[in-house]
Amino acid sequence: MPQSWYQNAVFYELYVRAFYDSNRDGHGDLRGVMQKLDYLQFLGVDCIWLLPIYPSPLKDDGYDIADFYGVHPDYGTLEDFRELVEAAHARGIRVITDLVLNHTSDQHPWFQAARADRNSPYRDYYVWSDTDQRYKDARIIFLDVEKSNWTWDEQAGQYYWHRFYSSQPDLNYDNPAVQEEMLNVARFWLELGVDGFRVDAPPYLFEREGTNCENLPETHAFLKTFRAFVEQINPEALLLSEANQWPEDVRAYFGDGDEMHMNFHFPLMPRLFQALAQKDRTPIVEILARTPDLPPGCQWATFLRCHDELTLEMVSPEVRQFMWDFYAPEPRMRLNLGIRRRLAPLLDNDRGKIELLYSLLFTLPGAPTLYYGDEIGMGDNIWLPDRDGLRTPMQWDDSPHAGFTAADVTPYAPVIDDPVFGYRQVNVARQMADPHSLLHTIRDMIRIRKAHPAFGEPGLTWLPAPHEVAAFLREGADETLISLNNLSDRPQRVQLPSGRFASLFDGSLIDGAYTLPPYGHWWGKVVA
Repeated sequence: MPQSWYQNAVFYELYVRAFYDSNRDGHGDLRGVMQKLDYLQFLGVDCIWLLPIYPSPLKDDGYDIADFYGVHPDYGTLEDFRELVEAAHARGIRVITDLVLNHTSDQHPWFQAARADRNSPYRDYYVWSDTDQRYKDARIIFLDVEKSNWTWDEQAGQYYWHRFYSSQPDLNYDNPAVQEEMLNVARFWLELGVDGFRVDAPPYLFEREGTNCENLPETHAFLKTFRAFVEQINPEALLLSEANQWPEDVRAYFGDGDEMHMNFHFPLMPRLFQALAQKDRTPIVEILARTPDLPPGCQWATFLRCHDELTLEMVSPEVRQFMWDFYAPEPRMRLNLGIRRRLAPLLDNDRGKIELLYSLLFTLPGAPTLYYGDEIGMGDNIWLPDRDGLRTPMQWDDSPHAGFTAADVTPYAPVIDDPVFGYRQVNVARQMADPHSLLHTIRDMIRIRKAHPAFGEPGLTWLPAPHEVAAFLREGADETLISLNNLSDRPQRVQLPSGRFASLFDGSLIDGAYTLPPYGHWWGKVVA
């Protein structure tokens, strides 16, 4: 079966506010992204994923949406969005946007009407109760700040249900009008030219007493309807799901190839860091062993870091404590059940370790997703609140504010300016000029990845190797590829299968055995 465009694509997660300020107001905007499309084309990414751009009070950085049919004025206009999509398409780059199906902001006109009048048709857009004792089996997701999934609303005279912050009331999917409304939202953006959606938090759409209110059959029924509706408008549109669940539970979100096209592989991500810390591939082997096969035309999305904390929900308490002690020794580095740090600081800015994890990201099964700025090794600011320290301005050059905005403008957040990760040392311009920079290395990895469709195929074959080495074959219809990755700080010798292998980096031939340097990696292709 021929691959769909997303199965071997490289995605780039882009925070519009942080990327580039085109109008000198201190906030990145859609026209700023448009001005940097040549950079993204140079990097070689296939699709950019825009974090929420909707009007919002920004209590949750835009995931609290006040209008599904507009653009936040900081970012521009709907016409700016349309022009951005057209400009991206002209460069062969697709665009997907965040779509938050589960909830709205409490400032959304629907909720304002709902709380003001029990007889309003919008009252039934949300989930209300006279008691906060319903659905007691549902976990509280943001344990740091929320003590209940119910919040009392004085004006409404009832409690309302929310799975995330209390400022984000959940929509009531038992109401057909809500389902119809969200289909209309999808139609609106697809007709503007968007290539699909990253679907935020889909497991929580319905509530049922006696369940944990996650992954319910009613949720899957609606998502199948949603998929069919989207395909009628654009048969090539992508639905990338954010079901933060175990692999066997996520499998249901693909349906029979009639639900989501992709889902993030959340449990794999922390195990990449665990394997590196423990110098042992076993965590990766074990999680992939319990990862089910997907229907044809479906794919996993893989990633190292994103705009949220490095989640440790799906590891044991012992491993979680180990990861906190190893990667987040300072309390401010921790958030919820995770770690709020960028990739380079997590790895002590060790170039070998950074490249090693990228090697795993680009050669393991799945379509890789990069987080803006990680391709140049940007740092973070743990002294900013919540996850803001991961969302600082992109560092373009060594001019004031890293070239993100004009010198006489105060940006929305301070640019990183420490001795290691500061914008004078770490910026795009400097790395563009250095052929040996991290930026050029990541660009080469992307180029090689895209040139070999076997990397987008499912499955892998582990090779006999020391436990410090993740060595595996990736097989496609026309080629067999090999990836060797040394998780340790010592050289490791790997016995190769019979045959000759050509390096995908420089074409050099090897057979018999290969010695990886500390944290070294090697990609090859069977040639005989």
